[in-house]
Amino acid sequence: MNRAVSVVLLALAAAFSDFAQEKAAETKPAATAETRLPSADEILDKYVEALGGKAAFEKFSSRVVKGALELPAMGITSGAEIYAKAPNKWLLSIEVPGFGLVQQGYDGTSGWARDPQTGIRDLSGGELESIKRGAEFNQPLKLKALFPKLEVKEKSKVGDREVYVLEATPAQGSPEKLYFDTKTHLLVRADIEAEGPQGKTPFEIGFEDYKEVDGIKLAHTVSRSSPAMSFVIKLEEIRHNIPIEDTKFQKPAPEKPPEKPVEKPAEKPAAEEKKTP
Repeated sequence: MNRAVSVVLLALAAAFSDFAQEKAAETKPAATAETRLPSADEILDKYVEALGGKAAFEKFSSRVVKGALELPAMGITSGAEIYAKAPNKWLLSIEVPGFGLVQQGYDGTSGWARDPQTGIRDLSGGELESIKRGAEFNQPLKLKALFPKLEVKEKSKVGDREVYVLEATPAQGSPEKLYFDTKTHLLVRADIEAEGPQGKTPFEIGFEDYKEVDGIKLAHTVSRSSPAMSFVIKLEEIRHNIPIEDTKFQKPAPEKPPEKPVEKPAEKPAAEEKKTP
């Protein structure tokens, strides 16, 4: 009996919902070219074209990037290198003064991370899914496949730029918000929720200073900020189709602790020779 009542209530709710939508449709003005939001496909297609086009990207099978990472709050600047190889291998390597080597890598199957505090560890869960998506070579061409659900939310502003806000939801993981300039069609910001050993952390990523390299445009300044910290990566050199061995992306072997020197027992002084009277 209760189930029957529930079905009736749901049917009534649906009917009233349809009626309300029909009434709203009667009074709502038709969208104009100025007010209509573009589809997700239109935004992403224009984004790829603004970067140089699909054919330009498909000429490359590897990418080596060198630059500098800046931590303004700590007054630290360090070298940063990124290695990428088709179809899905990726490595970030940063040597932080006073801290040590920090790396993240994906070898096409598994992801790993390394830093002086936690050592070398395997990535799993959301952290693995995130680096797996990021490792896709020529990622702008694959956004529709990497994010099965794409929804244009609104027209907004980032600074003085007018942008379209696209909510991109992966098969696994939290949705991301992507902000595309309505005039240049370039990606200017992304809001993500990064997962790590301490849990989820919201990050705002900015993309600036687009420059053409080998026929495609790439952001040469990438900022990343969270409630806990902020840093900027400035790209200084980008090279394409450089041979990279697959071993570059593999998880390093565990580091052996330094061997303690073997302490030798103290030598006993030689017995004094007996003097003959």
